[in-house]
Amino acid sequence: MPPQMSQRIELRIDDRRSFASGRSFGDTGAYERLTGRAHFAVDPAALAQQGIVDLDKAPANADGLVEFATDVCILRPVDVAKGNRRLFFDYGNRGNKRMLQFFNDAAASNDPLTPAHAGNGFLFRKGYTVVWGAWQGDILPGDGRLLLDLPVAHDAGGPITGPVRSEFIFETPGVTCHPLSGRSSTHSYPTVSRDTRQATLTRRRYPDAEREVISSDDWSFAIVQTGTGLDGQGGERGIAPSDAHIYLPGGFETGWIYELVYTGRDPLVLGLGHVAVRDLVSFLRYRDTDDAGTANPLAEGDGIKRAYAWGRSQTGRALRDFVYRGHNGDAEGRKVFDGVLPHVAGAGRMWMNHRFANVTSAAGQDWEAHHHYADAFPFAYAETTDHATGRTDAILKRPDTDPLVLHTQTATEYWQRKGSLVHTTTKGDDLADHPLARVYLWSSSQHFADPNEECPATGGGLRHPSNIVRTSMLFRAMLWALDRWASDGAEPPASRVPRRADGTLVTFDEWQAAFPDIPGASKPRRVAPLPLLDFGLEAENGVFLTQPPNVIDADAYSVLVPQVDADGNDMAGVRAPMVAAPLATYAGWNIRARGFGSGALFWFTGSTLGFPNTTEERAATGDPRPSVAERYADSAAYAAAIEAAARALVAEGLMLEEDVERAVAHARNWDRPRHDVDLP
Repeated sequence: MPPQMSQRIELRIDDRRSFASGRSFGDTGAYERLTGRAHFAVDPAALAQQGIVDLDKAPANADGLVEFATDVCILRPVDVAKGNRRLFFDYGNRGNKRMLQFFNDAAASNDPLTPAHAGNGFLFRKGYTVVWGAWQGDILPGDGRLLLDLPVAHDAGGPITGPVRSEFIFETPGVTCHPLSGRSSTHSYPTVSRDTRQATLTRRRYPDAEREVISSDDWSFAIVQTGTGLDGQGGERGIAPSDAHIYLPGGFETGWIYELVYTGRDPLVLGLGHVAVRDLVSFLRYRDTDDAGTANPLAEGDGIKRAYAWGRSQTGRALRDFVYRGHNGDAEGRKVFDGVLPHVAGAGRMWMNHRFANVTSAAGQDWEAHHHYADAFPFAYAETTDHATGRTDAILKRPDTDPLVLHTQTATEYWQRKGSLVHTTTKGDDLADHPLARVYLWSSSQHFADPNEECPATGGGLRHPSNIVRTSMLFRAMLWALDRWASDGAEPPASRVPRRADGTLVTFDEWQAAFPDIPGASKPRRVAPLPLLDFGLEAENGVFLTQPPNVIDADAYSVLVPQVDADGNDMAGVRAPMVAAPLATYAGWNIRARGFGSGALFWFTGSTLGFPNTTEERAATGDPRPSVAERYADSAAYAAAIEAAARALVAEGLMLEEDVERAVAHARNWDRPRHDVDLP
């Protein structure tokens, strides 16, 4: 079908070079890297763009089309005939490329080029074409991040203005100046007035505590400039007015939640981020040339036959929102992605299609970003009714274009990201799977699990060492299962989640009664609730009118957590080898230390609470958990237990054979330094 003149794309590749020093990956051979920009122009009145907030207020070109552009990076086989003709799209997390780190156990990089960035070569040995394209339009340049250039919306009479709310949380003392966005890498909406009397700055100890107003005389809209002085004066600093920064001379204190509400201007048309992904992947999949007549670099040979997408955390939410809003159907009604892998999104979606959105902002947790509008009904892929509002809806509701979904989440999402609502009703009752979706809990693991981490993180406001469970082998198995499902119709493993029916999905009180009394360990005071909020949202234009929101019902929705065994590890779900043969209690939560919001849950970090090494240590500390020595005769026995657990996962289709030896290799010598085991 010829391209529509109301929907244009030009892909300009400006750099092409060898990847991984020409290394050959199995039968696929060598890879090359292509980088450039995709330039789009869309009709704001077309059905394909219906619902994009403020698109009608964006500048248009002479043809009446709205223009925008995104960075693009592609890793493809040099000999495309040797590839598997599968496109694998990575939603860059806050502009950062993450896929190779998690699927290939590679070194993290926004400039993937060297052999270290290929890692174990998994995606390349399998023949995948990896594609990155920016979708987040409020990212600033720097550190090699992917950028999406979007138009600013304007009213006919001039700039658009409106309420903006920003939150500032600091784990390091002494910070006096910060961007209004709350993040150094994120665009700030400029304040209309630098008169602090026209804005409100507050702070509070806990999310639900009363806000303390900071006098307008004690802060300013300003930036701190530093440099080297003349005539031996040493370092110097200056305070300059700024419409994009906040300055607090006394410094922001740790352990406080700061909130700024001000009137901003010049909103970006952020909803176009979904259109950028849709149109880029559709072009790479279905067309031979772009609208300038330039050849599609992935159309050589037989072209792309299947397309998949992966997003984790923020980008998992973006992927769920992309599907929910119908963007998996392109402008001609064709399916964009055959299958998607949202990871650690919890029950959230990316709430970016509204005026003055902050896309970088974390989702609503127990302490941080507690009232961020990230968790909006519907939460589940299957149809449910919101008992609080009476609405009935589902994420998957367009049979002609809906993708297959393998949704994965860790224990952290149940504690911090309302993960139970992905597979329950809003009242907390078990929900049957949607035919196109499966959901998996990766038991007792944490939100961010760097496969190359050497030892747990400590300090920085953490009460416990971080969770160190390895899970990257599960990513590889999920992609393998998704491809077989999409390509051959082979059913993936059944959902593996905790259920109310069998007692493995429980209330906080039920969990608290079952969790062991571990010496020196602090336990959560609650699971992060999901309140029913009133943002004053106008459905027609997506404009937030109320900042901060009104809390209608603090406990409107039933948020449940996985039940634990006698060791404190999750009973249900997919137990990675380290969890099936444990050396510790691995929790999806961690606790904020004194001076950092003491007692609340800490961001998305889990905990590692090591078992006592010996029976003597167990007796001396009063630890109810059997010691390491009681569980395993020696380190060889531990490695054997890890191998048995790995092979059980392989038999269930939840792990690949190639990862068994990797798991065993890590287990030798008690998997040090990840574990502090003092045994020979």
